[in-house]
Amino acid sequence: MKYKLAAALVATTFAAPAFAEDAVCYNCPPQWADWASMLEAIDKEIDIQMPFDNKNSGQTLSQLLAERDNPVADVAYYGVTTGIKAGNEGVATAYKPTGFDDIPEGLKDPDGKWFAIHYGTLGLFVNVDALGGAEVPQCFADLKKPEYKGMVGYLDPSSAFVGYAGAVAVNIAFGGDLDNFDPAIQYFNELAENAPIVPKQTSFARVVSGEIPILFDYDFNAYRGKYEEDGNFEFVLPCEGSVRVPYVMSLVNNGPHPELGKRVLDFILSDKGQAIWTNAYLQPSRPVELPAEVAAKFLPASDYERAVAVDYAKMEKAQAGFGERYLADVK
Repeated sequence: MKYKLAAALVATTFAAPAFAEDAVCYNCPPQWADWASMLEAIDKEIDIQMPFDNKNSGQTLSQLLAERDNPVADVAYYGVTTGIKAGNEGVATAYKPTGFDDIPEGLKDPDGKWFAIHYGTLGLFVNVDALGGAEVPQCFADLKKPEYKGMVGYLDPSSAFVGYAGAVAVNIAFGGDLDNFDPAIQYFNELAENAPIVPKQTSFARVVSGEIPILFDYDFNAYRGKYEEDGNFEFVLPCEGSVRVPYVMSLVNNGPHPELGKRVLDFILSDKGQAIWTNAYLQPSRPVELPAEVAAKFLPASDYERAVAVDYAKMEKAQAGFGERYLADVK
């Protein structure tokens, strides 16, 4: 698989310097969301090489802010709340790629400072064989049971966007909203009794290896494990409900190769580029229909009815405060 090829190349290519004709992307790791295939297609279709990068969303924004006066990256990819913040902070600039008008309102900045390229649904990525005989959990509440002690992982919600998305999902599931995160804080404190694993970055390989048997993660990663890895993997959309979350991209303000960056973004939003995400079990941001053989691999549509959209601009405004509260209150 391309994922495995990309993973094998990380050690030899990650540290390589960018050449003049490269377009640098912050946070385009080949093991996440099939960026491996996208990077390969960008090279093949538009003859632009993109050195990949394994930052998370928060680290990407921090680097963009640190390099504000001398940017290194040309484009950036992040969770929607971080993309909104990048636009507000002035490190992302306005650009409307071909296909921009097809993206639904609310999922793009009107001026093009950020725009969705695909969606994921937050749930549980489960390595069934690593559960030691325990049942596959079906609800967020199940994870507090003693049989799952030391088995549950979630990305640090004060740093990684997927971690924050998981916190929002849990919070809504237990009666909270974007003005009241008390239920999420209570949940994570109760979960702390079960010795959770809390990494800061993408942990797909750690689930596949069994190191983290249950991970708060997106459906596309769980389906990738289920259908493309050796082992027994499942995606669980928790019984209490969850959230659908877009991921977005931006053109970096005053990036070194703006025309290359624009061509990359045009390709990613093109029909051909959007179709690549469907191969990775992602919903495209433009109305590109999922191939039937891919759609058949998802949970039933009736299950996805439990996943809701939220006010992403409000979610962004609440993110920093929640991160600070999580660090202060969750032990």
